[in-house]
Amino acid sequence: MKLATTISLFFLCLGLNAQNLLLDSDTFNYNRTRAIILGESATITGSMIGLYQLWYKDYPRREFHSFDDSREWLQMDKVGHSMSAYALGYTNYKLLRWTGINERPSNWIGGSVGLLFLSLVEVQDAYSAQWGFSWSDMAANMGGYLFFTLQQELWKEQRITLKYSYHHSKYQQYRPELLGNRDFAATLKDYNGQTYWASLNFSSFLDKSSKFPKWLNIALGYSADGMTGGSYNPVFINSDGTALPQFERRRQFLLSPDIDLRKIPVKKQWLKDVLFVVNLLKFPAPAIEWNSSGKSSNFKAHWLYF
Repeated sequence: MKLATTISLFFLCLGLNAQNLLLDSDTFNYNRTRAIILGESATITGSMIGLYQLWYKDYPRREFHSFDDSREWLQMDKVGHSMSAYALGYTNYKLLRWTGINERPSNWIGGSVGLLFLSLVEVQDAYSAQWGFSWSDMAANMGGYLFFTLQQELWKEQRITLKYSYHHSKYQQYRPELLGNRDFAATLKDYNGQTYWASLNFSSFLDKSSKFPKWLNIALGYSADGMTGGSYNPVFINSDGTALPQFERRRQFLLSPDIDLRKIPVKKQWLKDVLFVVNLLKFPAPAIEWNSSGKSSNFKAHWLYF
């Protein structure tokens, strides 16, 4: 849900000026700044209302409380939090640079906006009887925020981009109320189908005269499989009296080539803007997988991995 909000926030602001939204400005522009503040305020408010309707309204409220979910979903949800904080920070940084705000304040303030949004989500969790304030979620949020801001501070660019990909898993059918009862909902809820990537652009570390393809990246991915519950797979009895099949929960690590769409030479600024946000998604490509299955380790090749 948070990643979907990130993308919707970007496209809402994209509509404010489709010609040069991500073209950095050297001069402060008051009208652009006002438009960004109003647009983001409306989007964040709408997102919080939408989150309440989707996640919280059917559960009772209680006093502010915390809970420890650090061992759930083989930490896939924590990686997702980091990805969301990174993507929100990156997007907001570019929007602030478009308004003419200088590099350093755009970097730290832009990243903070994403951190603020995710903190508001944690506060909603804290007052819900079903969930609670998660310190491990906040640590993951801070990690994604720092992953963006420190790269920008050190290199003035993102040489390692965090990305997301999704493939349909077989587990959604067994617990659709938890893993998503529709395909779109599953992209947000089914951690078995999600993969998070750190995509490294080699050319950014080489001399500018190097002929190494500027668009070619190598990506390290993390995923998990076999999960029908958060901390464990329950022996769940379906309405027809049958037991839920039992699956082995395992971590998966992947290595795959990737494309940095920001490095594709295009002339139209609006197309550069679109490629920027699409670059948050991992390009389907061959991959090598290592997974922890029982007491053994297994390697597996994928001709095309999503």
